[in-house]
Amino acid sequence: MDARGPDPELRKELDATLHTRGELGPEYESELVDSFLEKVDRRLDSVIERRVRRAVAERQMVVVGGASPSREAAVPGGPGAVFGLAAVSLVLAVPLSAIAAANAGLAGLVVCWAGIFGVNAVHAAHRRLPWLRSRREERDAAAGDWDD
Repeated sequence: MDARGPDPELRKELDATLHTRGELGPEYESELVDSFLEKVDRRLDSVIERRVRRAVAERQMVVVGGASPSREAAVPGGPGAVFGLAAVSLVLAVPLSAIAAANAGLAGLVVCWAGIFGVNAVHAAHRRLPWLRSRREERDAAAGDWDD
């Protein structure tokens, strides 16, 4: 079922199906084939489900890690981008606030939160102002030739 070669479990199932066909005769062939195809279908479903779960988990880790997800995973303007930035901002705000307050007191805390607010404000403005979006689309289109 993958690049490593045939699945040993399916190979055993096929051998058992062929052996059973030899014992029962051709009159049960369609039932045996249907049974084997059901097993193959279940195996394919489990492999696909595992791959989808892995891909979703990888995309979530990319968003939480602060990197931008791949173009296939990113939905421009989707709720995932807003939630991702909000989640990352809140997660990073706690240690940054502690570091700023410990090293620079109230002034450091104010500067820290001004930076967090600024990042979120620029992100919100970028999503709402069409002239910023059109520049980004032009830049992405130019860069897209090199990404493939």
